[in-house]
Amino acid sequence: MNEYDSGVARRNGPPADPPDGVAPAGPPPGDPPAVEETGEDGARPGPPGERARGRPRPLSHDDYHAVVRARVADLDRLTPGASAGPVGAVLSGGSGGVADVLPDERLLVALDVDGTILDIDGRVSERMMASLARLRAHGVRIVISTGRGIEAALPVAHHLGLTDGWMICANGAITLRMDPAAPGGYEVADSVVFDPTDVIATLSRAVPDGILAVEVLDGGFEVSRPFPDGELAGMQRVVSPEEMASRPVIRVVLRAPGMGVREFSALVAGCGLHSVEYAIGWTAWLDVAPEGVTKASALQALAARLGTSADRAIAVGDGANDIEMLRWAGIGAAMGSAPRAVTECSDIITEPVWHDGCAALLDAVVERTRKRSQS
Repeated sequence: MNEYDSGVARRNGPPADPPDGVAPAGPPPGDPPAVEETGEDGARPGPPGERARGRPRPLSHDDYHAVVRARVADLDRLTPGASAGPVGAVLSGGSGGVADVLPDERLLVALDVDGTILDIDGRVSERMMASLARLRAHGVRIVISTGRGIEAALPVAHHLGLTDGWMICANGAITLRMDPAAPGGYEVADSVVFDPTDVIATLSRAVPDGILAVEVLDGGFEVSRPFPDGELAGMQRVVSPEEMASRPVIRVVLRAPGMGVREFSALVAGCGLHSVEYAIGWTAWLDVAPEGVTKASALQALAARLGTSADRAIAVGDGANDIEMLRWAGIGAAMGSAPRAVTECSDIITEPVWHDGCAALLDAVVERTRKRSQS
């Protein structure tokens, strides 16, 4: 046993917020498919023989540390010459500069939630909790960057011990500064809204049996009819399409229960959405955001506010709504369960959430620096 294994990380931890049952936020982008399924778009299920009662087993101590060593090698590959050059220097390579990734206050780590931090049952492993605590002890800025709305994201952040600092919600439409002294524990530092009228009309024609929702800045959702239980965290208020389109919103959500992803994707692709950003999830779920608004756009603005930049950022995610974020960061890492479109945009492919792939990468940042200091 060493500092990167708590000794009890043999199974996943408790749900992120047991009293409120913070579960995976339904099937928005970023949620992994059930491990028994083979993804149509290249998502990889757990290795054969590793499923116990339908759940892959966590890695053993030795296997986990083999993954950490592999991630150290990845970081060395992406920052060639770092050990010989000045600590913290920006190194040339790829499409732009990549700073030597050091666990200090200059490093920004942007993390998706569902399928990256939380497993498919909404649980956070003890290894993940420990890796986050180690980075925070070094002063690293941890930024939750999620498609979840405020009400669904805050309990996760609090469970992770993040009660101050920054969080990006609604795929970049909202940036929060968490502050225990503020009403509700946060204040909205930045937000982007748009007129949903055309989007609602277009999606209603394309998928007439779908369920529509709009997320409003003052919290909760206005919906055409209730979403399936557990899929949309936050208060839902059933309203008419006219009322739904009556004011600017953060995002529009379309859900088509019972429809396959391929059919749904084809309908969305052919419906003529314009001047918006959209991402399709693992199931028939669509998020539509204002044009130009992504996790990356919010992170760019936040990095400037904090006096840092993309070359000193690591981003980890698993969904189509993470692609821009992975491209933006100096080092973008895709979870091993991510579809091919996501992995092709990443610098590193780590293990799936059920094998603590995100935790291993974060531990590798600390381990790599520790080894360098000893050499």
